[in-house]
Amino acid sequence: MASTAHLPLGTHLLADLSGIAPERLRDSAALEHLLRDAAIMAGAQVLHSHFHSFGAGLGVTGVVLLAESHISIHTWPECGFAAIDIFMCGAARPQLALDIVKDALQAVHCQLQSVRRAPPQHS
Repeated sequence: MASTAHLPLGTHLLADLSGIAPERLRDSAALEHLLRDAAIMAGAQVLHSHFHSFGAGLGVTGVVLLAESHISIHTWPECGFAAIDIFMCGAARPQLALDIVKDALQAVHCQLQSVRRAPPQHS
């Protein structure tokens, strides 16, 4: 029987975080460190990450590739807004990763969509 760590079953979280102080959304290195730490604390294995700053005072986009899938962020400091995408399979805990990110960014609001990802069941 296959290990559950290799089955394509997981949770995909799409979170819109708002009410964030702009300075928390501009630092590419700090955001990369935050997302990598959140992944590890949620029980995921980090494979690689890539982050890009759009310039002084502007937003950041970045992705952390995981053995269990990914975490990504795109920020708009001028709006105090960050879009977060967390997809984790296996025993990793995407909600814990989101909670860590949300707390660190001190988001006032979080609009969350959660999708269970799995292949169709065949009879």
